[in-house]
Amino acid sequence: MSPSDPREAPACYVFRVRFRLDTPGGVATDPDRFETTVFRRADPPGEPAWLFFRDNCWRGELADESHFRDVVESELGVPVESVSFSELRIDEDAFAELKAAIAADLDPFNADSVSEVLSKYLGSSIRVE
Repeated sequence: MSPSDPREAPACYVFRVRFRLDTPGGVATDPDRFETTVFRRADPPGEPAWLFFRDNCWRGELADESHFRDVVESELGVPVESVSFSELRIDEDAFAELKAAIAADLDPFNADSVSEVLSKYLGSSIRVE
């Protein structure tokens, strides 16, 4: 794994993705559809995309699977048939930092507690390692 590998980050989002290979005429693959796991680094609080979970997840699922499928398709450069959110994989220090940042400003989450925020957006899809 390289230093930029999101699996080595203190926190990353994990997705299951099904994609296909579109081949030019005269070329075929078998199978032409594949499933894989995609890892995306979770930005720490204060970085531009730290609210990714709020903007993309709802109750542990993708809030807009169609939109996110287009995003992943653009990132991977292959036609994506489906994408689903699996989990936020996070270490204990990063989890404490995330909870502290949420507690410091609950207004953007329209919630009364950190627990409510985590449940509202991530459901039970948090794995603390």
